[in-house]
Amino acid sequence: MTLVQPSPELQINIRKELNEDVNTRDSDLEHIKEWLLKQPHLPDTWGGKVKDIDTPNMADIIKVVLMVGDVRLAAEETGVAGDVYILDASVATANHFAKITPSIIKKFFVCIQEAYPVKLKEVHVVNVSPLVDTIVNWVKPFLKEKIRNRIHLHSELESLHKFIPKDILPEEYGGSAGKVQDFHDQWMKKLEEYTPWFKSQEDIKADESKRPGKPTNYDDLFGLDGSFRQLTID
Repeated sequence: MTLVQPSPELQINIRKELNEDVNTRDSDLEHIKEWLLKQPHLPDTWGGKVKDIDTPNMADIIKVVLMVGDVRLAAEETGVAGDVYILDASVATANHFAKITPSIIKKFFVCIQEAYPVKLKEVHVVNVSPLVDTIVNWVKPFLKEKIRNRIHLHSELESLHKFIPKDILPEEYGGSAGKVQDFHDQWMKKLEEYTPWFKSQEDIKADESKRPGKPTNYDDLFGLDGSFRQLTID
């Protein structure tokens, strides 16, 4: 159950929420393509990254999340009205966070807030702890206010079920939609199938020396040093 295409009825609801006019969709897309072709610093297609997913660190986990997002953008026939994320904090330790820098966190949030064409509707963090509370409070300044207001912390699953129906949740979270490991295995297989596509996208990136006007300064955009080792956790 990696990609479930929405039913015709759900497609109507999605287009209504996104304010999409199917009669102008093709022409709108052509306008976007024309604009892209006029940008000398951009490639003529969208890019992605290929990475060995076996390395168990937070930076690679973030990359895998974005790779799954790239596959969805390429494969989903109808756009979604928004994504709902569920993050299980029980698998996170202080050692995980000590290895990730604020710069990586900022890059991730700049990407999902400014570049990714998918609305973030809700983020649910389950099995929270004092450590997770500290990390969430540290991360919130990187987020826009509307995104901060969409983050929900849950110390027990009953409060999660008030937001998300059980029939679409994995069994591990009190649902009936299957096991997390099965979903994981299916997505790993899907990512492997897309390996040639990711490799073909590896060198597709913006050439800032050709950008009209002032080039983007990535040091200014992502310039944060340090790590979560500097946090004091009670």
